[in-house]
Amino acid sequence: MKTFYMIHICFIAISAYVGYSVASRLDSGLAFLGLGLGLLLGALFVGLALSLKKKQVKKICWGGGGFLAGILTGGLLYVATEPILNLNPAAALAWKGVSFLLFSYMGIILGLKAEENPGIFSNLRREGDAKGSLKILDTSVIIDGRIADLCETGFLEGAFIAPQFILQELQHIADSSDSMKRARGRRGLDVLHKLQQMPDLEVRIIDNDFPSIREVDSKIVALGKQLSAKVMTNDINLNKVAELQGVRVLNINQLCNAMKPVVLPGEVMEVFVLKEGKEVGQGIAYLDDGTMIVIDEARKAIGKNAQITVTSVLQTPAGRMIFSRMNEEENTEALPVMGSRP
Repeated sequence: MKTFYMIHICFIAISAYVGYSVASRLDSGLAFLGLGLGLLLGALFVGLALSLKKKQVKKICWGGGGFLAGILTGGLLYVATEPILNLNPAAALAWKGVSFLLFSYMGIILGLKAEENPGIFSNLRREGDAKGSLKILDTSVIIDGRIADLCETGFLEGAFIAPQFILQELQHIADSSDSMKRARGRRGLDVLHKLQQMPDLEVRIIDNDFPSIREVDSKIVALGKQLSAKVMTNDINLNKVAELQGVRVLNINQLCNAMKPVVLPGEVMEVFVLKEGKEVGQGIAYLDDGTMIVIDEARKAIGKNAQITVTSVLQTPAGRMIFSRMNEEENTEALPVMGSRP
């Protein structure tokens, strides 16, 4: 960071020196005026550079590159056509101006369009993207919203791909007449906007589409194959279909389940029995992370804290369930303390 600021200071100093040198050669009495102007211009350029955001810098680079390419193309066109057209000096000058102006303008426009829509060049991955570093965002994972929290922690790397057909689906949901769907769609758009605003994260909106494929899930799988990208989703069916076709899937639900505390059979814990279970005599409790606990013979403890012993743990793609039984001795001793007996 210190080196970064030293470069700015050196630039301001060089600008002041250049202004002093140019002014002193024109008129020795204007030397200090040139020094001040050079210092002022240098400070203005540095202030402009420091105020630019990452996206603005990218636009300037793409626009500048397009401008240089346009100038070069216009110059080559003029050199190639001038002998053939054999124009008089006035017409040649006009043709030269038009060619340079037209191609420089087109270069800037194409450069800015390329920055906004990386997919217009080709359907291939960008140079420098490691295989598998691209991640395609599914509608379900965008609406879920936890992807934004994960990205803020810095655990996820690489570029995130949001195809236009996903944006169209989000917009369709946001415009739904159903208030619940409309809220979900708007939440998804807000989450995507939040991801775009993160300075260390790159979200690419691409136009790649597959007109012959109607289902959005099938388009996502086809795009994953095309870009050698992973698919981020919470949809179990999409998860299975993508894996069958050789596309790697990052399932946020599976990640959250993997991060839950490990519970082993035989472990004793204290829980609050919230309600009655489906089977006769069963009680239901929940851990802080939302994991459901099924407790045998716990009907009499509903609405109370109870000591239980874990008997088994069932892991499913949708989550985890813990089966347990009442620890009768502990609960009998605890009842007088809890004031449950008269």
